[in-house]
Order: sequence, then C-alpha cells, then structure tokens
Amino acid sequence: MSGEARALAIRQDWTGSAAVLTVGGEVDAASAPQLQAALTTALDQEPTVLVVDLSAVRFFGSAGLSVLLFAAEKLAKDALRVVASPQVRRPIEVTGLDGLLEVFATVDEALTPGETPSIA
Repeated sequence: MSGEARALAIRQDWTGSAAVLTVGGEVDAASAPQLQAALTTALDQEPTVLVVDLSAVRFFGSAGLSVLLFAAEKLAKDALRVVASPQVRRPIEVTGLDGLLEVFATVDEALTPGETPSIA
C-alpha cells in the first residue's frame, strides 16, 4: 500500500432544501479530510436535511465515523441521514453510533416525502 491519499468521488446534489452528498471509494485517515471538507461545504449552505449517501463506499474506517459525528453535531436532530453500504453499516453498528445516526438503505428512504430526487 502506498502512502498516497486515495481521492474520494463526491458529488453534491440538491432536492428542495435537502443536500445529498454521494460518496464513493474508501474513507480512511487519508481521505476523511476530503469528506469533511465536502460536508462543511454542504453545511455552510444550511440544508434542512443532509443525506450522506455512502452506499458506494467499500471501506469505512474510524476517521469516517469521526466525520459523521462532526456533521451530526452541526445539524438539528434527525437532519443528518446516512445511506450505508454493508461496509459502512458495520462500523456504525459496532460502535453503537446507530443509536445517534439515522441510517437508511437507500437515498429515497432517507428523503422525506416531497424531497425525492427527480431523475435527470
């Protein structure tokens, strides 16, 4: 394994007043700052709901958990919604963070009625 940071693929979309961050790749100590920067950018735009779609994430380390906690502290209760792949869901459950974070299987489930994204 090289010492290079692996870049994450991150896209931000809006659905009404909800921001949806779609993330792909591996979230570890090297790439977590990139995820935190994207979350900070989204939070600065003051969404009512922030959906972090991690369904395409293949590895999710403790640094990623810290980034999610950072976002949860900045938002109102239930405003952060995480869409988790099995690789993301496992560390959330093992650490007990599923009691703090709202975890969903799909983006559609994470968005409240009326915020479902349109197909482009």
